Amino acid sequence: MDNDEIGYLGVRELGALYRKRELSPVEVAKAVLDRMERIEPRVNAMMRTTPEHALAAAKRSEAVFLKGEEARLLEGIPFTIKDLQHTKGVQTDFSTAVLQGTIPDVDAPCVSRLADAGGMMTGKTTSAGEWGWKGVSQAMISGITHNPWGKGLNAGASSSGAGVAAASGYGPLHQGGDGAGSIRMPAHFSGVYGLKPTHGRVPNWPMSNNDLATHIGPLTRSVEDAALMTQAMAGPHVWDYTSLEAPPQDYAGQLKAADMKGRRIAYSPDFGHARVDPEVAEVVAKAVTAFEAMGAHVEEVTPDWGPLGPELARFFWPATFSGRIDALPEFESRMDPGFVAMIKYASGFTASQFMQMRLRRFDYIQKIHEFMEGYDFLLSPAVSVAAFPADRLQPEHWPQHEWDWLMWAEFSYPFNWSGSPAASIPCGFTPAGLPVGLQIVGRRFDDLGVLQASAAFEQARPWAQKRPPLVQ
Repeated sequence: MDNDEIGYLGVRELGALYRKRELSPVEVAKAVLDRMERIEPRVNAMMRTTPEHALAAAKRSEAVFLKGEEARLLEGIPFTIKDLQHTKGVQTDFSTAVLQGTIPDVDAPCVSRLADAGGMMTGKTTSAGEWGWKGVSQAMISGITHNPWGKGLNAGASSSGAGVAAASGYGPLHQGGDGAGSIRMPAHFSGVYGLKPTHGRVPNWPMSNNDLATHIGPLTRSVEDAALMTQAMAGPHVWDYTSLEAPPQDYAGQLKAADMKGRRIAYSPDFGHARVDPEVAEVVAKAVTAFEAMGAHVEEVTPDWGPLGPELARFFWPATFSGRIDALPEFESRMDPGFVAMIKYASGFTASQFMQMRLRRFDYIQKIHEFMEGYDFLLSPAVSVAAFPADRLQPEHWPQHEWDWLMWAEFSYPFNWSGSPAASIPCGFTPAGLPVGLQIVGRRFDDLGVLQASAAFEQARPWAQKRPPLVQ
């Protein structure tokens, strides 16, 4: 089989070929690493590859299939890890010159669980800006990670490399982290599927300073692969005191039970305040009709909590990074100017302000949960814009600001705070041929429901056969 085709195979397909001995994990590891080497000059999705790790794991998995032993959930399946996650013995730069060259002595739980499930780590993917602070796929220490649908365009962030790797055929599974949309934005821009599970579903360690808003989840080319990856990573872990006690479900095994008939679905094109480019709004509005065709009751809504979000976001996003101000002035010249401007802006916040705003945010979160009690799912655009040049923080036709990229990402951060499961699934293309994502939000703890709704949409509007041209 052609190496490029191997890179696009899903988890189930690879497993079936292993069992029939038509492919081996070693062949797959080599094929994916070869594709990375050839495609990387076009996209720059990888901070580094880890061939030694991948091949060692591949040989262990190959022995399992040769001996006819029981295969683990992800036996012989390639995966990548975002460069904000600790990987034992593998350089982790956290996307900042401040920590560049760090060699962790321990794996983060999501890493060890993917390996324990039989996966083979092929490398570390790029993240955007210091500690993943922005939604644009560019960092001072790694340069631009290019959108696979157009060189030089934003691929979304901060899990930029993970989204591009999924779209570019670097194997089926790619780990991302989402603190204000950083799984869903790359999924939208690169035309892949991204799931932000319920907070605590997948343990997050080290604990983020993002006030319990950061989630770990998958970026993949199919809903089933995301379900399998979530299942492998999920479950309680003593290192994360917020992790949920519930063991992981057989998410993938229950996808076929998806039935949207009679489901109550809210659809909000703008949350009552968000600006959305017409070309994106049109694609999303057409996608929503797929749920009506499946028998769901879809109601267009304007949630009263929507307009309360922007002021909170412009306070908490800078505030959570303000503790990094100690890195100035030593590293200021090697930091993103937008990041520097943002933490300087937040340096004047007081503890009293923080606690007062935190109370307002708790009230905002309560309103979201009360709203969701009336619906099974909420649909919206995943992001307000299609891909724009990655050397900008905002599209040229949008208002400009030295650090505020949130203006085009108003749909994502509410559900980081609420802890609700939310996904971005490809739903079409702009006239320029750039992907658009539909956001599917569920009630807290209903990760299975979001996966099932995603699977139902995927079946109604298939998208995974569409591959980017990887424009030179």
